[in-house]
Amino acid sequence: MSIEGKIAIVTGGANGIGFCTAKKLLENEAKAVAVLDLADSGGESAVADLNNEFGKDRAIFLVCDVSKSEELKESFKKVIDTYETLDIVINIAGIMDDADWEIMVDVNYKGIVHGTILGLHTMGKYKGGNGGVIVNMSSVAGLEGIPIAPIYGGTQYAIVGFTQSLKHYFEKTGIRMMTICPGLTTTAMATRFMSTKEHAMDLLDEETAALAMTTMQKQPPEHVASAIIQLIDEGKNGTIFVSENNQPPYAVEIPSYTNLKIPI
Repeated sequence: MSIEGKIAIVTGGANGIGFCTAKKLLENEAKAVAVLDLADSGGESAVADLNNEFGKDRAIFLVCDVSKSEELKESFKKVIDTYETLDIVINIAGIMDDADWEIMVDVNYKGIVHGTILGLHTMGKYKGGNGGVIVNMSSVAGLEGIPIAPIYGGTQYAIVGFTQSLKHYFEKTGIRMMTICPGLTTTAMATRFMSTKEHAMDLLDEETAALAMTTMQKQPPEHVASAIIQLIDEGKNGTIFVSENNQPPYAVEIPSYTNLKIPI
């Protein structure tokens, strides 16, 4: 897909990877980007910066808590009312907080499920749409787990499994379903996790968490945003793209479990 002339939604788009992705979409001649984020996210300022750089009305900010399905539904409706169409949905909004894990599940998994369903219903050929692209953000923690945040890791596995399950409906929907899995990235989410003193299930202490985070190689959010653009441009339906350690991104393939038999 050429991004030129397309309308995109980016959840969690006011900061970090989301904001960098919105910016790169406009750099690649997207017609407009709708930034969905919380009321206190600084979304107004972020969109003002985008419009100052790329032109009036190239970006809009919609207050939206992705864990609340009605807010997300209303945001999609506003995008269609404003631009009449939608081509790209990038579900990025997420948190990393095992201590408050029930809210995290609502944001990280339910939010992506709601965003994906709305994207399918809005863009899907089986609903009268023109097809498009949905990119769901998971993490390398969704490919091999993460001992310092096991509940977070579980939500990331769920995103990979959900998105991979939907790739089988491409002929019906005309929508490429793809997943981006970043490694540790210098975002506010990572900073908050590193500074927290509360962890789930009494398994992890602060010193162990801090040591684990300091041994991971970090990358800037712009690096992940560039990988997302490459994924939209070149990725096949079902692609799982890894962006980590500030290195070039690469695709991974999850083998069938039937090929992974081992004795016990």
